[in-house]
Amino acid sequence: MKRTQIQLDEATYEAVRRKAFEQGRSMASVVRETLAEALGTADKSRHRKLTIEDFTFIGMGRDPHPPRDVPVSVDHDKWYAEAIASRWEDERAKS
Repeated sequence: MKRTQIQLDEATYEAVRRKAFEQGRSMASVVRETLAEALGTADKSRHRKLTIEDFTFIGMGRDPHPPRDVPVSVDHDKWYAEAIASRWEDERAKS
């Protein structure tokens, strides 16, 4: 991808800004897509709607026996820090 800079008139700028806001996208992505479609260089396969099948990696690290009363997803930083500290203590004890 190459970086470039363009100047837009007010009406075009506002149209791009509005479309980006409505679609929850960046203005740059709207401009890229619009130019690619206008110039016939759009890759239609890249812009297909994602489905759940595209996210097969979700849950790969799931614990088969999760603790019932521990909100790991909420306190993940705390649990991660404790796990690191525990590993560090184990390594220190071996030395």
